[in-house]
Amino acid sequence: MRLGSKPGFWRVALRESRWLLHDRVALLLIFGVPLFAFVVLTTVFSHPVIRGLGVTVVDEDKSDTSRALVEYIAASPSLNIVDRSGTLSTAVQDIRSGKAISAVYIPPNFERDVNAQRRPQVVGFYNQQFLTAAGIASSGLNDALSAAARVAAPAASAAPAPASVGTLTAETIALVNPQKNYAQFLLRALLPTIIHVVITLAAGYSVGSEFHRRNAREWLDSAGGDPLVALAGKLAPLFVIFVLVMLAEPLVLEGVLQISFKGDLLLMVAAASLLIIAYMSMSALLQLLVSDLATGLGLAGLIASPAFGYAGVGFPTIAMNGFAQVWSAILPLRWYMAVLLGQAARGLPVAESAVPFAALAALTIIFAGLAWWRMASLKRRGWFEAARPAEPAESEQPARGIGGAFMAEWRRALGTRSAFTLLFLAPLIYGIYYPQPYLNQILRKLPIAVVDNDLSDLSRQIVETLDASGTLSVTVRARTLAEAHAAIDRGKAFAAVEIPPGTERDVLKGITAHIPVYADGTYLFIFRSTASGIATAIGSLTSDLAARGARSDGSIVKAKLASISPAGVLLQPIFNPVGGYASYIVPAAFILILQQTLLIGAAMLTGTALAAGGGAFSGVLGRGVAHLTIYLPALALYLIVLPRIYGFSTLGHLPQIFALASIFLLATSFLGQAIGAWFTRPENATILLLATSLPQFFTAGFAWPREAIPDAATALGRLFPADAAIDGLVRINQLGASIWEVAHDWLGLWCLALAYFALAVISAFAIKRGRAHA
Repeated sequence: MRLGSKPGFWRVALRESRWLLHDRVALLLIFGVPLFAFVVLTTVFSHPVIRGLGVTVVDEDKSDTSRALVEYIAASPSLNIVDRSGTLSTAVQDIRSGKAISAVYIPPNFERDVNAQRRPQVVGFYNQQFLTAAGIASSGLNDALSAAARVAAPAASAAPAPASVGTLTAETIALVNPQKNYAQFLLRALLPTIIHVVITLAAGYSVGSEFHRRNAREWLDSAGGDPLVALAGKLAPLFVIFVLVMLAEPLVLEGVLQISFKGDLLLMVAAASLLIIAYMSMSALLQLLVSDLATGLGLAGLIASPAFGYAGVGFPTIAMNGFAQVWSAILPLRWYMAVLLGQAARGLPVAESAVPFAALAALTIIFAGLAWWRMASLKRRGWFEAARPAEPAESEQPARGIGGAFMAEWRRALGTRSAFTLLFLAPLIYGIYYPQPYLNQILRKLPIAVVDNDLSDLSRQIVETLDASGTLSVTVRARTLAEAHAAIDRGKAFAAVEIPPGTERDVLKGITAHIPVYADGTYLFIFRSTASGIATAIGSLTSDLAARGARSDGSIVKAKLASISPAGVLLQPIFNPVGGYASYIVPAAFILILQQTLLIGAAMLTGTALAAGGGAFSGVLGRGVAHLTIYLPALALYLIVLPRIYGFSTLGHLPQIFALASIFLLATSFLGQAIGAWFTRPENATILLLATSLPQFFTAGFAWPREAIPDAATALGRLFPADAAIDGLVRINQLGASIWEVAHDWLGLWCLALAYFALAVISAFAIKRGRAHA
């Protein structure tokens, strides 16, 4: 008997395979979207070392010494001086407009004060609203200014230092990713995240298409009436495809980008298989619950799209609020990421990944069981026997003029369940749901391990100082460095501080004692926070030691400090000064959410609108104005209400915010209409546009600096209105820039709005003309 000739698993699988091969949307989603994401993200991160960040220099001394200091800044590979002749006022304008990420202020009489050993202070300002670029800029400023300050006046530094105690200095060693390569860190995490969104949408599309587009009764009959066989056979072809895609991803990363895989391959194959089954089952369950393809896809996207934030990759789960930690625990992606980064990046023993693997397996069983239960429930109720293809939608009366198109679009938005959910409910849900992982803003009490090999009064003071830090908590006191490294592998600590033998002796002799810090570089935000917290705590203790060593006379303290460094360096963050993660990521993400929901909604409704008839020019314009009015409440929610509730900076003037945001919404509406005109089915917009959100976010120059993005990726990003809107609205609302300081974004949005309006009109006219000749 030929395989698949009788009802059963193989017949369902063959039926599904034939459908996949002939459905262009499914093929584009399964193969095109991952390829698009891979090409875009690898291009964006093709320059893993960030160089040339803009810095403005305000030199009010203009002496030989100050000019020499400026040359040290110019020599820094991560910095590029864009203005040397400004004032503090123009420096602020440079930072607000995006011309520079940082500024350096050299005070008057700098050379004279250096020669007099008064230790003048050089101030470096950096814009911490853009957290990734700010971290690189502040590090570059610190290195350049500190090196310049140490040699600012040879005569002063050659003066004999007063007798005093030595100093302590922390030396950070990255245990994983020693180059601190952002591309290695982010690509390894982002590509599986995008693939998991594609898995979710593809499975939902496969199951949901049976309700109206295909034949649910035939699906169950081909399985011999067995719900489990029907579900397993339907999802089996997708499972095989996505296993191959997941296997190809690390091979390409290692072969093309030299991002090596260090762990157990069989464990990762098993974990990837569980992830695929879990999200296919979850998406199938949602479709079986709502019995509507578009609505089910929207719900699946709501769960899968923001999952990267809940997975603990960018912001650790230990720092999340209670809701985010609970929700994170029920998302399979969180546990898969723990296995992936533990194996691929750190090469942990298999036993160390047992807990996240077990959690992933348990969730897979639960979601698969629930999907099976729902299938069986629908069969018992006779739903499959009663299922029929959907009746064709009633034709609408042609809309007359701009006003008619405006009113008709409002009726469609309110009367279509999927559109209403997307345009009215989704912005509200996302506004509450998306920021939850980040709302604690900064990392506190990160666990570290300490190996005290000195066992002196000073070493005990070092441990106490580290534990008293707001950023750190000494949770492991290891006897050996191997024990400390084991604690890091098990997730009980993010760094190990070793206090070498003879540390107290060296300090008492006036020698600099070096304190090695072994920090886990798997998660770079945690790495930076941990290393910075340790360095700050040890630096504070060093200053205290210097003060106590010369406490009889404050001038001796100054002399000692001047002998170490003739000039002081103060790094001052501005805009988001505490480095809050939510203040950094959420305002930009809100703009992308507005674009994606409106883009999908406009595309979804356009096919129905064009079928109703009406003028191309008036229809596109009327629908665009309708979308603008529909989204004004969401705009106010995201730019006025929620930033104040969440405690984000709100420095912008409302007329300027709405002037730029309105053009952004119109450009997005026109782009959605131009795309939607060519979709034969409204749900195709959700399927193909939702999975592109994450690549767009990284081409916008916010999460990853524009200076490090190749021109091709930058040009691609500028095709989407969110690119200019994120830059412009964040600078206006969070930095207090005027609309004239972001005139390039304002002009760019006008150009996009006009271009996409023309494209939407041409598309509408072409579709109508094609139907007239059909």
